[in-house]
Amino acid sequence: MARRPSAQTVAVLAVLAHDPGNPRYGYELGKELGIKAGTLYPILIRLCQRGLLDASWESDPPVGRPPRHLYRILAPGLRLLEHVRQDSPRTQPARGSIALGGA
Repeated sequence: MARRPSAQTVAVLAVLAHDPGNPRYGYELGKELGIKAGTLYPILIRLCQRGLLDASWESDPPVGRPPRHLYRILAPGLRLLEHVRQDSPRTQPARGSIALGGA
């Protein structure tokens, strides 16, 4: 990633980095971060295309509900987040917040 990621992108990475082994689904991320689907899903798609996240289908959905995509941060995503945090330590979002100070 050549330029600094958006505040929303950093927030998505930060939430997923909180528990890297626990895949999360988009609706849950959107609710937690207060990001609408029209913003969130393009971010998730870009992060997957860049090899920063892994997306997989839920393996055993409850009866009557279709499977959902699950997203999990990968090592390059963790490195990007660490780089962004080192570059601008005051911009670390609080969990559940996308505000990044004066950025």
